[in-house]
Amino acid sequence: MNKHDMISVLAHQVKESHDFLRGFSVIKINIKQHKGLPDEARLNNSGNLVCVLPDTKGEWPLFPYADILKQRWARSKEKDDTSPLTTDLPNAAGTRVTLARIKPDISPFDLLTLARKLCAIHFEQNPAEISLLMPGLEDALAARVAEAMVAALLAGRHAMPSLKSKPAPDKRLAALHIHGISGKLDFSRTLAAAEGNNLARYLTALPPNQLTPAHYLERITELAEEHGWNIHLFDTKTLRRQGAGAFLAVAQGSADDDACIVQLCYSPKNRGVNTKRGSEKATKKRLALIGKGICYDTGGNNLKPAKSMFGMHEDMEGSAVALGTLLALTRLKADFSVHCWLALAQNHIGPKAYKQNDVVTASNGTTIEVVHTDAEGRMILADTLAMASAEHPNLIIDYATLTGACVYALGTRYSGAFTNRAALIPDIIEAGRQSGERVWPFPTDADYDKELESDIADIKQCTLTGEADHILAARFLSRFVRDDTPWLHIDLAAGNSKGGLAHIPTDITGFGVRFTLDLLLDRGVMGKG
Repeated sequence: MNKHDMISVLAHQVKESHDFLRGFSVIKINIKQHKGLPDEARLNNSGNLVCVLPDTKGEWPLFPYADILKQRWARSKEKDDTSPLTTDLPNAAGTRVTLARIKPDISPFDLLTLARKLCAIHFEQNPAEISLLMPGLEDALAARVAEAMVAALLAGRHAMPSLKSKPAPDKRLAALHIHGISGKLDFSRTLAAAEGNNLARYLTALPPNQLTPAHYLERITELAEEHGWNIHLFDTKTLRRQGAGAFLAVAQGSADDDACIVQLCYSPKNRGVNTKRGSEKATKKRLALIGKGICYDTGGNNLKPAKSMFGMHEDMEGSAVALGTLLALTRLKADFSVHCWLALAQNHIGPKAYKQNDVVTASNGTTIEVVHTDAEGRMILADTLAMASAEHPNLIIDYATLTGACVYALGTRYSGAFTNRAALIPDIIEAGRQSGERVWPFPTDADYDKELESDIADIKQCTLTGEADHILAARFLSRFVRDDTPWLHIDLAAGNSKGGLAHIPTDITGFGVRFTLDLLLDRGVMGKG
């Protein structure tokens, strides 16, 4: 059976066109860069203006309406010294202005957060154009501000899924005018990261009846054809032959036989061309991205309570982030190969669902004692990690909304990082800081394995106490990564953060794309493993 026939069989439930599922579109904003500042006449024709100034004790820089804005800033800061100033200029257009003053050492996270706040006020008016003024800023700081604003505008401009009978008006923003820069800025990476993040957020927000594994596979197949990725499908029949008992244990509870592992391959030599598996010759380096794709998680036989189950359609966010990262790297024409592995399944309750005390065998021969059926993410990742590491990539990065323990430890502002290469920890921390998607590393010492010792199998899936479960989950997963393969596990505690995070205005953050681009393209970690 060829790949198209297998996809057709797996997608047997898709009986009609799901236009809503295909509602994701690439946001395009015309970015116009101007060296000088606009004159008053130009501002009078602008309906929306963002102004960012240096936070210095000296005189304000000269620009149109500076005196009026200075007076209004002084009055507003008598009550609030943290929020941007929002005001309207006394001109015919009633130009809406948001103004902030920043210090040169503002952190990337704080700058992105400020950009989101500055943009949000303008999005309320649904403008077609926004102007950005940066008088008095040094070139390096001006470039950082412009990048943050572009990132925030692309995130805010993106329309998330909506099934309301009365849809919201289309977002009109089509142009950004940047004033006050001395040279041409390149936003290609910001655009690629935003496209990947928007895809991740869009998919994660889809309701579970709109994104079953079969529906998800259909969308993935379209993306593969669009971007020239080679696609390899491992359905349950194939996984059974490969002995992937950990993945299949979770999948067996579903009434629909649509669970699968999908491998997408990008090759820098043949961009836009489907290549044969393993034929990449343009580079010796290969990255493996892995994503947990539980399209709905009931908890299985250890059923979640209603409060905990609500929102579990987001349990596939790790796969969406992996897919979004692949898209961003493709857009940037990365000079290394990327294999993206998506583990798609649902954790259902039913007569065939796996249960406590079951013992299953993973594809690498490891026997696993099931302790809690709601620890399903590490089960599907176990076989996926084993399959990916068998190809000896230079680096594996997996993403998963894996444990509540990581959320308890960090809250939802950071995500947790775990690695089998201590030398990468400084790069991991710095990539989080510079990207604005902050991560914090946790220990993965071998003595934690004592808690996972089983009397009947090679390893326990987890414990019932829940203590340090995020660390124990990482230790469990490490059993399925070949020792010679550098590996980074991201527990997406920040995958959903109430009110948004950094430049992202939605609760669903799509956390991980910017972080990974910084880690790979700025830290050079592919060569450090």
